[in-house]
Amino acid sequence: AAMERTFALMERAAQTPVTVSITGETGTGKELVAQAVHLNSARRQQPFVAVNMAAIPAELLESELFGHEKGAFTGAIGRKIGKFEQAHGGTLFLDEIGELSLPLQAKLLRVLQERELQRVGGTERVKLDVRLITATHQNLAEQVQRQTFREDLYYRVVGLPIELPPLRERGHDILLLAQHFLLEFCREYHRPVP
Repeated sequence: AAMERTFALMERAAQTPVTVSITGETGTGKELVAQAVHLNSARRQQPFVAVNMAAIPAELLESELFGHEKGAFTGAIGRKIGKFEQAHGGTLFLDEIGELSLPLQAKLLRVLQERELQRVGGTERVKLDVRLITATHQNLAEQVQRQTFREDLYYRVVGLPIELPPLRERGHDILLLAQHFLLEFCREYHRPVP
């Protein structure tokens, strides 16, 4: 029943261009939900670009998201297109958005409001057409209260919230997942299915 409610929200999200925020514990399948929303949306023929904010060092994240121009910093030997531009026309999935620093949150907010960006070290404004899906295992509302997440950005990214229930609340899904992984293991290692 918990997943049926989630599927209903996913279907609603796929039918609109609204920003989607996915919350749930680590390992509940937030990126799979984001991919499913994208693949069932009007943007399905366009790129789906996923970025795990927690996996990129803070000092490189701005360049990864927005790109940079040649000479913008030491080692910038040419223009680099960022994840926002890579996702143009499609969907950008920002996983672990709660990990963003406050200065980068301000830059992200500006990009979302203006629907354009400026590459690091550049002067040209690049127009964007990107559907945003965010995910986190953290409680962003609590982060807003603690002032570690901008309130204006929070309201910009929350959009249609989808909460993924933990596996312990998904009853029969445990058996379905166990069967899936067992079959996958047997196929990969050429073992008979018990």
